Amino acid sequence: MTPLVLLPGMMCDARLFAPQIGALSGRHAIHCAPIGGHDKMPALAAEVLAHAPPRFALAGLSMGGIVAMEVVRQAPDRVERLALMDTNPLAEAPEAQARRAPQIAAVESGDLRRVMREEMKPNYLAEGPGRQAILDLCMEMAEDLGPQVFVRQSRALRDRPDQTETLRAFRGPALVLCGRHDVPCPVSRHELMHDLIPGSRLQIVEEAGHLTTLEAPRRVSALLEDWLTT
Repeated sequence: MTPLVLLPGMMCDARLFAPQIGALSGRHAIHCAPIGGHDKMPALAAEVLAHAPPRFALAGLSMGGIVAMEVVRQAPDRVERLALMDTNPLAEAPEAQARRAPQIAAVESGDLRRVMREEMKPNYLAEGPGRQAILDLCMEMAEDLGPQVFVRQSRALRDRPDQTETLRAFRGPALVLCGRHDVPCPVSRHELMHDLIPGSRLQIVEEAGHLTTLEAPRRVSALLEDWLTT
């Protein structure tokens, strides 16, 4: 079986994929790579590649999907399969870039918890019975990673390149997946990625928002298993 490399979203770690790791690890070798060590997207991708198997399947959610696209740009022959979840292939819009500096300043002043609680977490999830538990987990992951990771990741996202040409060139099996209620990365972005990647499959998870792996864990695990084996 092809090894699977997972890339988590901003201020998240392997706990973002805990249900999928549990569901898939009996049949697939899985590695979740951290993406908080640099403030430039090319350097983050290069670090993933430095520790990845020679060839692998690659799945990323949100910022992890953005790093995944840069991994493909740098080393297309090493990525056998690609899954892009709740993510965005475009460079950051000017209005989003403008929000970065105040957020970075607040976090550097000790306000990480407030920034996560007031400015980021409200956009993550669809309404549902498990919402508060997922939000609590998001806060735990963010606090464990700490303010310097927030700053580095924010700068990398702010300065990221457009990856539309990268996706046009990819020829492996590709899954494009998102929650119907994803606010930061709406369905239209995933329709764009589906149109760009030849032969890709588009899956919309009706009951989920931005964190599909936690909001609809069984559905996402099943879709990833199908992508890995067909």
